[in-house]
Amino acid sequence: MNKKYSCILLLISIMLILLPYPTMAVDTTPPNLYVVQTADTLPSIAKRYNISTHELKITNGLQSDSLIKGQKLWVPVTYEVTTGENLEEIAWANNSTIQTIKETNNLTSNHVYPGQILTIKPKKMNMNGQHILMNRDEFKDWLFNQQITRDIQLIQQHHTWKPSYKNFHGNNHFQLLNSMQHHHMKTMGWDNIAQNITTFPDGKIAVSRPLNTAPEGSIGPKANKHGIAIEHIGNFDQGHDVMTKEHQETIVYITALLSLKFGLTPSIDTITYHHWWHYKTKERVLDNAKSYEVKSCPGTNFFGGNSTNSAKKYFYPLVKEKMKELEGLAK
Repeated sequence: MNKKYSCILLLISIMLILLPYPTMAVDTTPPNLYVVQTADTLPSIAKRYNISTHELKITNGLQSDSLIKGQKLWVPVTYEVTTGENLEEIAWANNSTIQTIKETNNLTSNHVYPGQILTIKPKKMNMNGQHILMNRDEFKDWLFNQQITRDIQLIQQHHTWKPSYKNFHGNNHFQLLNSMQHHHMKTMGWDNIAQNITTFPDGKIAVSRPLNTAPEGSIGPKANKHGIAIEHIGNFDQGHDVMTKEHQETIVYITALLSLKFGLTPSIDTITYHHWWHYKTKERVLDNAKSYEVKSCPGTNFFGGNSTNSAKKYFYPLVKEKMKELEGLAK
């Protein structure tokens, strides 16, 4: 073998040694988060985990019996306690509560010991019919467990005008949602409540119209086809409701989450105000309309105003900042 050929072989050998080994894909899905498969049905999954279909629905905020491949569902698991663990840590890590674990396992105290076997059931969501009421963290977990089959390109911002803050009493979320649903169906003639999502002065979030169903009415079919409609309880025209800090934080938070979920970069083409759409033609006019041709929604005092300039100056930067923060937490 000549010297040149030997050098080439040596070089190839060194390169092979230095090349990194292919990394194995790590499944980070928790053991109590089941990923729906093609042939799965709600009854078949419920039977597998020895729970009722109703329990499966209420622990996952399911608005129907339909499932979509890739959707993620919280299910019960058998858990062995390790040294140093307590019920609070176990509940937090398994999307449960201390009370749920105690009731499921007939525990009379919060004491657990290494090697103890527990059945961990997920916590139940706060539901009333199709309405799911959540805090921000619950909404985040719920949203990223969903499989949305619609092509989402637009997040709509609306205010209800009526009901306003004076109609919210701190605990009547479902009453307001059911009243809006009744009005939309009986008076407006729509097939369901118009909006997908509703936010409240206390920072709570409700999902009512399924995200896989386009919103109705409002700014018309062009905006609705690929849109998700958010109604913010309140009248945010100048001189009326002053948005609470909790409400502000929630509006920015869920807009950022939805942008991340659907790969949207905040702009006038992805996050829209009702005010930018012609009242009669349903065409987008942005700031180029007479006052009687458009509604003021989401309010002349909504994060500094309802113009495109106010959105660019005051609202979009907050959403972008929150998106970066959420992306950082996910790493």
